[in-house]
Amino acid sequence: MANKQLIIAEKPSVAKDLSKVLGANQKNKSYYEGPNVIVTWALGHLLGLKMPEDINKEWQSWQMETLPMVPKNIGIKPLPKTGHQLKAIKQLANRKDVTEAVIATDAGREGELVARWILEYVHFNKPVKRLWISSQTDKAIKDGFKKLRPAKEYDNLYYSALARAKADWLVGLNVTRALTVKYQDSLSAGRVQTPTLSLVRQQEKKIESFRPQAYFSVDLQVQKEKAKLVQSNPYAFKERNDVEAFVKKLSEGKGKVTDIQEKSKSEQAPLPYDLTEIQREANQRYQFSAKKTLSLVQSLYEFHKIVTYPRTDSKYLTTDMRATMKERLQAVSDFAPEVKTYIKDGGQVKLTKVFQNEKVTDHHALIPTEQRPRYEKLSGDEQKIYNMIVTRFLGMFAESHRTKQTKVTVSFGKEQFIFRQSKVEVAGWKQEKEEVVPSVDWTLGMVIPPNFTINKELTAPPKPLTEGTLLGLMEKHSLGTPATRAEIIEKLIKSELMERNTNGLNVSPKGKQLLELVNPSLVTPELTEKWEKTLEAIAKGKQSSTVFLKEIEQDTKKLVNEIKQSESKYQDFSITQKKCPDCGSNLREKNTKDGKIYVCSNKDCNYRRRKDPKVSNHRCSQCHRKMEIIDGKNGSYFKCKYCSITEKMQDKKERNKKLTKHEERKLMKKYSQKEEPEESALAQALKAAMKQD
Repeated sequence: MANKQLIIAEKPSVAKDLSKVLGANQKNKSYYEGPNVIVTWALGHLLGLKMPEDINKEWQSWQMETLPMVPKNIGIKPLPKTGHQLKAIKQLANRKDVTEAVIATDAGREGELVARWILEYVHFNKPVKRLWISSQTDKAIKDGFKKLRPAKEYDNLYYSALARAKADWLVGLNVTRALTVKYQDSLSAGRVQTPTLSLVRQQEKKIESFRPQAYFSVDLQVQKEKAKLVQSNPYAFKERNDVEAFVKKLSEGKGKVTDIQEKSKSEQAPLPYDLTEIQREANQRYQFSAKKTLSLVQSLYEFHKIVTYPRTDSKYLTTDMRATMKERLQAVSDFAPEVKTYIKDGGQVKLTKVFQNEKVTDHHALIPTEQRPRYEKLSGDEQKIYNMIVTRFLGMFAESHRTKQTKVTVSFGKEQFIFRQSKVEVAGWKQEKEEVVPSVDWTLGMVIPPNFTINKELTAPPKPLTEGTLLGLMEKHSLGTPATRAEIIEKLIKSELMERNTNGLNVSPKGKQLLELVNPSLVTPELTEKWEKTLEAIAKGKQSSTVFLKEIEQDTKKLVNEIKQSESKYQDFSITQKKCPDCGSNLREKNTKDGKIYVCSNKDCNYRRRKDPKVSNHRCSQCHRKMEIIDGKNGSYFKCKYCSITEKMQDKKERNKKLTKHEERKLMKKYSQKEEPEESALAQALKAAMKQD
């Protein structure tokens, strides 16, 4: 009996790719098998931390007396929908021919946790190795299996992931329960989501307190060029009389060119993307949500295999990657004309600062793989993201963008106007050449006539945060990781604390109240920032996860105590004036995947209905538009909101009833008869005109 490696991938699609490369051609329901390997898969997380009610019966009901919940050991349990796969892995792990396991889940904090929990649950006591790769190409997989490392080397990553999960459990579940019980409404708070929500609210407060102010500015025009008056306070002129008197006095004399400075400016290409930056830029360019961008990059990585690992927080590459540059360029050789020049140049990177080993943590920057893309297989949105990644990558091989900049100072007595000119000398990585505006032929001492313009202007309000700007702030305050930030934004929207609209993000009335009710230390990012930095230190082996969790337990007790003693009042804005037909209580409006619904605010009443009728695929016989489903006293029926026609809705029995042979023939006859094509209004008009002639 040959000894076999049990390889655990994170998803079935990845397991399929690994099995092809490793020659595991025998496909089974829950694994692939080959002469030396068995490749199986998780389905994301197969296990999670136990819920309070699994640990202590007293924690089953939500009561203030049982808070805070601080168990000695939380423990893990199988997730309900994926138990079959966990059972299959357990059977494989216990096979006598399996002598070692290989963790081949995503090479990151969460991927490590997925695999370690599985191995812990199945009591795996044989050697364990780790596959650590940054791209899913056949070549990367083969190379990765040649360099498998002992799993022990990644223990700190696992301790960090486990500490994060436990910290979220302790803070999130305790604070959410305390708020929900105290204020009798579902109020979700968390270690990262609450300070993130607060960042959006802070920006809103700036907008709310903003009062536009009118002010005046002064321009000097010389031929086709304009320059603004240099002022220490650009809003100094509040009254038109003052600015007019100033300009009148200034116009009494002539100006003179008192200084001309010329210098060359060289601008290097930006570094390749990390996940947060591509999410920010895709939001700015295409209004993609952070979650959408992540799933697009994930698809390019996992399915198309044309980009490297997406969940990276580094914009740098390791020095040993220099040797792979030419191969990566060849893969994108038809992307742009200049690529062939870079290949001829031997794939020489001009942006040398990109190679810094110490700045690459778990993964390097997001760049193309050596696999040639099949553009016809990419969706439009995937193409957009891929173009962004490749364009950034190609910038590394291009010359710097060089310009010649001229700064001209024109003085009217003590007052100055500064004119700037920029001429492109080498376009370099900025492909498009800047248009050179026909400029003034400046000379020192040149006399300038007083050609002034007064402009009335208004101070501009701050802009609401978009997902792009919020991601930037989350990164600045170390809130979450590149892998979790999109998820946090989605969670805030799902829990109705934050809303997405065309202008950006805003905090809902419920969210505003939550920020007033929740502990001040959870609202500001400082505490969470400190926690996140500790988690990073745990991953690097510089701090103990046990010490960190003891601190989190103390913080949890303090947070729950603060909520218990709080005297804040809460108003539920989701409660409407509409009455429940069953018990007479007020109805509450709720957002669901299926649209807005009304539910009874009385806990003992189960009444619920849609706010707006559901639109069906059933067409109106008169206007052929989709009809709504109305829930009436005698059951549901179809109604057209345009023609007010109603139609009986068949019950399941009637819908499933088969046609008789006679009905079938009648129907076939009806549809097989050729109908006269309906004449257009234009054809009818032409016919009538011809008859008149």
